[in-house]
Amino acid sequence: MILVFGQSGQVATEIQRLAPDALCLGRAQADLSDPEACAAVIQANAPHVVINASAYTAVDGAEQEETLATIINGDAPKAMAEACATLRIPLIHISTDYVFDGAGHMPFAPEHMPAPLGAYGRSKLKGEEGVRGAGGTHAILRTSWVFSAHGNNFVKTMLRLGAQRDSLRVVSDQIGGPTPARAIAEGCLTLAQQLRAAPQKSGVYHLSGAPDTSWAEFAREIMVQAGQGCRIEEIPTAAYPTPARRPLNSRLDCSSLSVLGLGRPSWYAGLQDVLSDLKGSR
Repeated sequence: MILVFGQSGQVATEIQRLAPDALCLGRAQADLSDPEACAAVIQANAPHVVINASAYTAVDGAEQEETLATIINGDAPKAMAEACATLRIPLIHISTDYVFDGAGHMPFAPEHMPAPLGAYGRSKLKGEEGVRGAGGTHAILRTSWVFSAHGNNFVKTMLRLGAQRDSLRVVSDQIGGPTPARAIAEGCLTLAQQLRAAPQKSGVYHLSGAPDTSWAEFAREIMVQAGQGCRIEEIPTAAYPTPARRPLNSRLDCSSLSVLGLGRPSWYAGLQDVLSDLKGSR
């Protein structure tokens, strides 16, 4: 049995679609602000593998709520990992490009030294450290710019605003890989299967969509595929200040995915699938 922390989030929703028998827990069943309760849920259910697809994801909000973000993103994964190590079962933990500072133009490799710019990145890095420190079989899956037909994300925001306005100003100097939530879910399930058979594959993996692009170019393609006439005006990050600093370079080196028999998913194809899902849900 696969136990998943997360139920209504983007990745958890896709895991449920791909693995209907997985036990996906929402906040009512497992509140990540109570790490000991999360560990107790694992002990009580004794699953074959655990996937942590839940997190505090409000990047700007974390600047004001760093203590809470650190409990949810740092302490809870540590407690999960320790429980999994005790039961000798694998843990797959989803992390983020925000553990890096976004300097330079080269893709960040899994072994690159983290240097988060803000509270959200610091909280996620603490979670990574806790998972590794527990000493059990694990995979830390870093990803970026997640989108799907579910929840709140850039694609849905662009579609909503694009239907209301003739033009939108979108930053063009942040570069990364938009990643379909479905591809992340598939990656988590692949890791779950392979880690049970080959614990030596434990480690850090990067999974992001290809090709790398800017938010502005991503927004432009959203409008094209959706058939919306909204124009995208490119602006620098400096023209769109936010409480939390965003990394300018979110490129991830995903070459280690070959160990798992995986490659980078096309975000063009992923976007087509999401738009089809959204059209079908109307």
